[in-house]
Amino acid sequence: MGAQRVLITGGGSGLGRAIALRYAHAGWRVGLADISLDRADAVAAEVRALGAQADAFHVDVASDASVLALRDEVNARWGGVDHLYNNAGVASGGNLLQTSIDDWRWMLDINLLSVVRGCLAFLPGMVEQGGGRIVNTASFAALAGAGGLCSYSVAKASVVTLSETLRAELALADSAVGVSVLCPSFFRTNLLENFRGPERTRDMAQKLMEKAVVNADDIAAAVVDAVMAGRFLIIPTAPERRRWRIKRFFPEFYFGKLVAALRAAGRRA
Repeated sequence: MGAQRVLITGGGSGLGRAIALRYAHAGWRVGLADISLDRADAVAAEVRALGAQADAFHVDVASDASVLALRDEVNARWGGVDHLYNNAGVASGGNLLQTSIDDWRWMLDINLLSVVRGCLAFLPGMVEQGGGRIVNTASFAALAGAGGLCSYSVAKASVVTLSETLRAELALADSAVGVSVLCPSFFRTNLLENFRGPERTRDMAQKLMEKAVVNADDIAAAVVDAVMAGRFLIIPTAPERRRWRIKRFFPEFYFGKLVAALRAAGRRA
């Protein structure tokens, strides 16, 4: 039997690259799908240097046709995938009144509908082969409910709900395909490369990333371990897991603390 196969969108940089290298160490065949084929090729070379097989693919996750073409190319080369990471995404900032409807469409098309496209393209093959796992990258912003990241938080919260719903649908169908959803907080990465929103919000996010004690490699290690263990909701850092529990059990207390923290950080409506 050949090596198990993992396909990662947004695999040419940041968290996608770090996840790819973790799978390479485990001996998987790694597919790097990215809007920049050069970046995907570069990470594929790193994977091969670790002794694993790798293929680079071009994809624009905002395009239905491009995602379907990716599926066809992957199936032609590999015959299917075992783990799919719907990881590609972009960042935005600003409150509701600061975000244009065009920026809402951009955000939802890339950060939410790209996940839908990935699932629609690859899930039937996983069901047919009798197993696999879909891993969707959301964000702790999806759970936190903080102000100032309105369209980003809504898109990522929708990814969490999509993942919950898909998990239930697969369970009802007695399918062996599993689902995980990843909710990291700030860590050192290049997510702000295509940022849209107020410059002040971008600067604040950049500072939070620079202050983070974890990087993409740390997050990838926690994520891959959790995926291999079959966990659904993956919050890879301990402070965020504590905040999520407080919000669940003491929502009004959490909200008061959240608003106070945002005010102390200089965040305003």
